[in-house]
Amino acid sequence: MKSSLLLFPNRCLTVAACCLLLLFLLASYLIWPSLKTALQDLPTLQLGILASLVAGLFTSVGALPIFFIRSLNKTLEDTLMGFGAGIMLAATAFELVLPAMNQAEQLYNHPGITLLMLSSGIALGGGLLYLLHDRVPHEHFIGGRDNPVSPHKIKRVWLFIFAIALHNLPEGLAVGAGFGGSDLASGVALAIGIGLQNMPEGLVVAIALLSLGHSRLLASGVTLLTGLVQPLGGLLGAFLVSLVSSLMPLVLAFAAGAMLFVISHEIIPESHRLDNKSKATFGVLVGFIVMLAIDILLD
Repeated sequence: MKSSLLLFPNRCLTVAACCLLLLFLLASYLIWPSLKTALQDLPTLQLGILASLVAGLFTSVGALPIFFIRSLNKTLEDTLMGFGAGIMLAATAFELVLPAMNQAEQLYNHPGITLLMLSSGIALGGGLLYLLHDRVPHEHFIGGRDNPVSPHKIKRVWLFIFAIALHNLPEGLAVGAGFGGSDLASGVALAIGIGLQNMPEGLVVAIALLSLGHSRLLASGVTLLTGLVQPLGGLLGAFLVSLVSSLMPLVLAFAAGAMLFVISHEIIPESHRLDNKSKATFGVLVGFIVMLAIDILLD
């Protein structure tokens, strides 16, 4: 009986999240024509910063349930993380890799150059994230400390902030770079997808901080702080694609490589830490479909 009562808030949260997701998709579809008119005259740099800021703030929105619940069912937590991974996978494929490939083909009209540019960008993006994860001291809420560089000298909460910042930086970079092309819908779809992915991530971060004994106010503040890393990545991504149009495919592929590293190295392994692999995989499938729906509805 007690376990059923403990699961009840999480079930309500699941139902509420599904309803909000459907309403969000419907609202996005309905307001897109007006939003497109309002955004189409803005410069790339401004679009990248604005979109990545909004996507980053979704992290804080996702943490709001901590004012009503103090714990999260582990199965639901792994499913939500899988959902975020599915969105990121689809966003990487549809909004980064495919546009990079199309633009490279239009610019160079040579399959060898296209392959070289995309593979180089993906390798550089993944390699940079590997170096950051290897050099920056941080601690995951689930997997523990991931870097031996004097972590005892840093407060534990900052180690968690560094870990989430390493996730959010490439996501912001991807959103900023997504506005480099002529297809505004692609950039907006990427920003919406990353924003949706940030919501369960924000909830998981805030719940983890509560479990460590921190207050709700501190947990929500830390979650907001980690989300504000994304505009920095958005500024960098938008700036890079604004420099030289001929290098735009390389920048998009770079952002894709960084995203792929985060998905494979962090999110999916952590969602499989318990005996919830099937649930997490189901979350990946749902997230992938949701991102596909966003891409189609905004096309």
